[in-house]
Amino acid sequence: MKTDRPNISPLFLSQFEVDEAVPFKRHLNRLEVEIGKEDYSHLKRVELLDDMPGDEHFAAMEEITERLLKSTQNNYNRELLKRLCARIYLDTLHYAIYYRLPDRCLRFVAAWREAVLEKFFSAVPTEDCGWHPCGKSLPEFEGRYLPDAAGGALLLRHRQNDVRRRSPLITASHGPYDPHTMEVALYFLRTGKSGSALINLGFAGREPLTDENLRQLEAWGVPLNPSNIDVIYPYIDEHGHPCCYKLEEGLPHFIAELGMELPDLVIDVHGCVGTFSEDRRVVVGLGGLPPYLDPNEVGSFLKEEGVLFLQPNDLLHEGLNLVRELSDEMYVQFCAGAHLCYNFALLGRMQLLGFQVNPKTDIDSLLDGEERAFLPKEDLRWIPGAGANALQRIALKKLNPGSRCLHVEIPTAVRRKMVLKLRSLEIESSLDASGL
Repeated sequence: MKTDRPNISPLFLSQFEVDEAVPFKRHLNRLEVEIGKEDYSHLKRVELLDDMPGDEHFAAMEEITERLLKSTQNNYNRELLKRLCARIYLDTLHYAIYYRLPDRCLRFVAAWREAVLEKFFSAVPTEDCGWHPCGKSLPEFEGRYLPDAAGGALLLRHRQNDVRRRSPLITASHGPYDPHTMEVALYFLRTGKSGSALINLGFAGREPLTDENLRQLEAWGVPLNPSNIDVIYPYIDEHGHPCCYKLEEGLPHFIAELGMELPDLVIDVHGCVGTFSEDRRVVVGLGGLPPYLDPNEVGSFLKEEGVLFLQPNDLLHEGLNLVRELSDEMYVQFCAGAHLCYNFALLGRMQLLGFQVNPKTDIDSLLDGEERAFLPKEDLRWIPGAGANALQRIALKKLNPGSRCLHVEIPTAVRRKMVLKLRSLEIESSLDASGL
């Protein structure tokens, strides 16, 4: 029987139920918040408006109340909003969310997005205003804002066509959900490792509220549970499709807007939490879902006495060399079949040494109820099952059959280090510009 419930990808589903007696116990994002100590404090700002806006104010927005109530996995939040008689509106132009209650009105502001746009455009554009020089934010580059119903995207490219033609494309597909992946992308651009980048500015509906946000909301009588905050910024559109897939699925469109030739290499940067707080091991995924990858497609594959050796071909060598600066410890993972996968350690001369993995017996989850896979014997995260990146690989292969897409998972400690390195480059550039 057909229902009107949006069709949410299984990748986003997790079975949990919030206990009314302990509504603030975290059920999701536990790994990021409690173990990784990820900093989400700069993502959203919640405000209690002094005056209740009139009907004409909300008429210009899109009401998303029913969409959020149907799609949220958090029944506590759903029932709370029903009890409060909340009506929820999306100001698409400014990417703000309004909670219209009978006696007051709250507004959630996408603070991180505003800061990024002001950094590159000295304002927060509401429409595509074409290419603009990035100035001191990113010398020799120009930027463009492409609006959409889910926060829009930032496009960055080198002003010289020949630089763009010979350089890989960097994508930060989950912008705010993976903190500091934008800074990693900017570092790659500043250091000449790439000539163009795509950065998602929209929320995925999964970014948790901070404790400070929660205290404010509780004081205002809206005590949301922090797990799966998809009752603020939706992670599905009006058709029930995840908004956070836009860079992966829209890759041909974004490449065309960048005005670049079809790339041979795409570096898709993501943030992850390792298996311990100071984990600095970067994992590069080459694919975990059909069409599966034969090891000989990416290099010279050899098996001797149960040990696997892989000498990367030129394209994989280029990609691994580009991200090598992130960490001294890097691993490459991919699947050649449903039960035939590989984990390789990257050695000093860009050789790969590894072993075979059977997902049925060799992989477990770090947390009950969440798909946070890892290899228990090696205490190492396992990433080839990530589905969104598979969409990007498929889209890229359709455009350029000889291309390669690297899914780079960067642990929290490494991303924080890259932020400091980027800041150092910006300071040096500023001092040079001032003649000091």
